Amino acid sequence: MQERENMKNRRDAFTLIEVVILGIIMAVLAVTIIPQFSTSNKDAKMSNLKFNLRTVRSQLELYKEHHLGVYPPATTSADFKNQLTQKTNQKTILDQTSGPYGPYIEGDIPSNPFNNSTGVEILLGDTEPKCPTESTTGWQYNPRHGWFYPNNAEYFQSIGSFANTTK
Repeated sequence: MQERENMKNRRDAFTLIEVVILGIIMAVLAVTIIPQFSTSNKDAKMSNLKFNLRTVRSQLELYKEHHLGVYPPATTSADFKNQLTQKTNQKTILDQTSGPYGPYIEGDIPSNPFNNSTGVEILLGDTEPKCPTESTTGWQYNPRHGWFYPNNAEYFQSIGSFANTTK
């Protein structure tokens, strides 16, 4: 009878080999599944970035149409935000009471999903952005040409395939 109880106890527990095999199977599954989640996270951020970029760029073009071919004049991030989130007259002057144009974006400038910043670095001159700047802002904007770009390395690393779909 003692032997039967010992055999019953052995059958209820896992052997060391079974536990090791289970551990190996779980490790193999983890190695194949975890990279897919990290890639999908980056893909989701890039998709969100594309959407935000298209939204702001389309609103910049609408602003230009309403304001005699002039993009929002801005010397600071706050100027840019005010021009797109408040009412203006045709001469680009903020006019909350009787301005017929705007707001072009409700609330705030969309954030850049790679650095979660809504800040906009104002660029002057004629050079189109080709890389992120030293600042921690989410976006780069050139008021002279209306160029609006993300301010993160991931965008510029994928610019060959990505830029053509967002311009």
